[in-house]
Amino acid sequence: MEKGLLRKSLSIRERKHPNEEVFLEAGLSRKSPREVKKPQNDDGECRVTASVFLSTFVAVSGSFCTGCGAGFSSGAQSGITKDLSLSVAEYSMFGSILTLGGLIGAIFSGKVADVLGRKRTMLFCEVFCVIGWLAVALAQDALWLDCGRLLLGVGIGLFSYVIPVYIAEIAPKHVRGSFVFANQLMQNCGIALFFIIGNFVPWRLLAVVGLVPCVFHVFCLFFIPESPRWLAKKGRDKECRSALQRLRGSDVDISREANTIKDTIEMSEIDGETRISELFQRRYAHPLLIGVGLMFLQQLSGSSGMTYYASSLFQKGGFPSAVGTSIIATIMVPKAMLGTIIVDKMGRRTLLMASCAAMGLSALLLSVSYGFQSFGILPDLTPTFTCIGVLGHIVSFAMGMGGLPWIIMAEIFPMNVKMSAGTLVTVTNWLFGWIVTYTFNFMLQWNASGMFFIFSMVSASSIVFIYFLVPETKGRSLEEIQTLLSNSVQ
Repeated sequence: MEKGLLRKSLSIRERKHPNEEVFLEAGLSRKSPREVKKPQNDDGECRVTASVFLSTFVAVSGSFCTGCGAGFSSGAQSGITKDLSLSVAEYSMFGSILTLGGLIGAIFSGKVADVLGRKRTMLFCEVFCVIGWLAVALAQDALWLDCGRLLLGVGIGLFSYVIPVYIAEIAPKHVRGSFVFANQLMQNCGIALFFIIGNFVPWRLLAVVGLVPCVFHVFCLFFIPESPRWLAKKGRDKECRSALQRLRGSDVDISREANTIKDTIEMSEIDGETRISELFQRRYAHPLLIGVGLMFLQQLSGSSGMTYYASSLFQKGGFPSAVGTSIIATIMVPKAMLGTIIVDKMGRRTLLMASCAAMGLSALLLSVSYGFQSFGILPDLTPTFTCIGVLGHIVSFAMGMGGLPWIIMAEIFPMNVKMSAGTLVTVTNWLFGWIVTYTFNFMLQWNASGMFFIFSMVSASSIVFIYFLVPETKGRSLEEIQTLLSNSVQ
């Protein structure tokens, strides 16, 4: 497939530049004889350099900020409700308004990332995050709390699109899955940190702690290159090659990769930029169904609600919330690290289905546990079942279903539809995330057993969806994946 794509790319470039055949056949750009003879590493696309590591680390530092925001509501719940006398409804609004802000950010994420570029979009995100954390730390009533949390959500919503896209566009194809999965790993690190220190630190100081990684991220962003694919899309070929050279190493000939990127973008732009209203065509049906479907199923599995209100789940099951959240924090980071290591070994499909199976079983155990509790059956086992169920669901989510849909979203869409399709997929995630997080506490009080039974059925449906519709993308270049999906509907 890569050969077919290269032949197609070469034919376009030959028509535009008929005098470059010799150079293109060798995978080189036009150079002087001295430059052509210079020995270089031809396997540059597969090299993992210090620059790629640094760029990925800096990008996922924004994911750490996301995790801090998600973990804040669980550790701060008792302190905020006591200090500001909030009702269940008011705190549910505070907890869920992060996802509402994420929805607002997601609506504009694709356009902002396309106009500003990946790097400057991440800087733009941190403006919202810093102001949001300050508003929460200084809040004297529910209104200021909600405004701060909303602004934080806007920044996180923008992050959720631009971080995986940036990493997918700079990482070598054989490690792209692991590098993008680091997005989920760092989110888990942020959640784990706030789960642990939230048991000991007052909620206002906890909000100030949330500012620290934001400032660190802003500083580090000045030391990484822009995405070469975005630069190529904007016609900035010289900067594209410079960024690609920096990422692949100074001794690597990047001409072949640069030419492939440029030619793929030229092919995708034959039809021009695609608006959201134009996405619903047969040729985009398969990738769009995969992207939207995975985000829909990810949120309806109840994952956001369980992360935001983990302490409430432990309290309802009679298990000490401080102990429960500390156990989760201790285990979820190593599990996410394991997912980062095995995602490019097991593949996306296998890891997704294994994650959904474990989530479904955990939700079913919680359904049985809370059902027994309502009838007074086996009351001594309810705390144990609750701990195992909550722990199992959050950890199995972190290993697969949490990060993999974002990896796949960043891989499957061509450059000409990445902005509009990525926006739609991200909006889907945050819209259903808001619905779940807002209704979670009410459903927990109304019928906890029934709620978790629904979540278990959603996880079972996810396995079927993944088995029949989601292709394996590990080890393929972005251009190969997009060609594969476009051929599947022809």
